[in-house]
Amino acid sequence: MRHGKKFNHLGRTSAHRKAMLANMGSSLIEHKRINTTVAKAKALKKFIEPLITKAKIENNQTTEKGTHNRRVVFSNLRSKEAVTELFSTVAEKVGDRPGGYTRIIKLGNRLGDNADMAMIELVDFNELYNAGKPKKKSTRRSRRGGGAKKAEAPAPAAETKTDDSEE
Repeated sequence: MRHGKKFNHLGRTSAHRKAMLANMGSSLIEHKRINTTVAKAKALKKFIEPLITKAKIENNQTTEKGTHNRRVVFSNLRSKEAVTELFSTVAEKVGDRPGGYTRIIKLGNRLGDNADMAMIELVDFNELYNAGKPKKKSTRRSRRGGGAKKAEAPAPAAETKTDDSEE
């Protein structure tokens, strides 16, 4: 029975798993997206999202909190460059997002061993997805107001008027 087993051990010792997640987290922060297996992507998501929350500007209002959060993140990531990038550019982009900083997209199976592959990326750094979403929200709001129904109703009325004038 698996009582109390909350996270995937990924078939590794704890030291190997922590080092692997630290390296993958640093790569994700540096490159903004990485390809890996689905299991590792899910483990990385649980590892990196609390660190991004610690890096957000609203959590670092005083210098004491900012220094403490930076040291906590560094103890997990173990890379000065990744911590600097996280607290500068990534924290600015995700400042207004209330969680859900990463996205996992399944890619299919790997050729060599048929492992399920996935791409994990930082949500705010993908311009293709972010460019289309605000436009869709604005058009949905206008259609909910009944604009589409009003546009359809006058069109048949206009056609009947033109038919009457021809007869």
